[in-house]
Amino acid sequence: MATTARATGEEQQQQQQQVVAVGVDMTGICFRDQVWLHSFPLDRNLVFDYFAMSPFYDPTCNNEHLRLRSIHPLDHSHLSKMSGIEYALSEVVEPHLFVFRKQKRDAPDKVTPMLTYYVLDGSIYQSPQLSSVFAARIARALHHISNAFDTLASKLHNLDNQNENQNDNESNNHKDTTIDFKELKRVHLILASLQRKLPPAPPPPPFPEGYTPTIEADKDTEKHQGAESQHPTLDPIIDQGPSKRMKLH
Repeated sequence: MATTARATGEEQQQQQQQVVAVGVDMTGICFRDQVWLHSFPLDRNLVFDYFAMSPFYDPTCNNEHLRLRSIHPLDHSHLSKMSGIEYALSEVVEPHLFVFRKQKRDAPDKVTPMLTYYVLDGSIYQSPQLSSVFAARIARALHHISNAFDTLASKLHNLDNQNENQNDNESNNHKDTTIDFKELKRVHLILASLQRKLPPAPPPPPFPEGYTPTIEADKDTEKHQGAESQHPTLDPIIDQGPSKRMKLH
């Protein structure tokens, strides 16, 4: 009984380890065996043996049971008669690309895809799930959108500061050129009081009786006034008079 219970416990632990191994995300690792690649060709007949060396391989799969029976592990005629976990080669582009699909077979015509692996130029990767791809794309898009909004917000903030500075300058200039109406009214009052205090200019004297002014007389008068306003040039010899002239012997 103790042996049976121990065996049952070991089986449960193995099942739990298997479930944990299946659920582990291994998209961040890569497997490559350069010695094997130099020793054997990478084609559809030997690629499964190369894939079985990687940490992505589950040794409890149906393909491994076929290998133990000396049957090609990708023989579909035998795999379709089994149930459980298996690997199927879904796409081949020799010698560069081989795509393996890990699936669970419940009946000969009923399989449930689980994970996908691909061998690209000798390197083996686990393909990410579609939900992970969508989540990564959405996170990248949100990151770029957030950066765009931050950049736009900073530019708008700079524009607001420039507009505020411009409005301040305009308001200052407007204050400098503002007319003080109180001061203007005070100046008008001063000018009006001065006008009241100072008498008006007297009218010109009337012409004598019988005198009729003519245009020529006005012109002569203007010429005479202009001549009086100009200072005559003095001749240093003639204008000194006869008493100051030099006497010649």
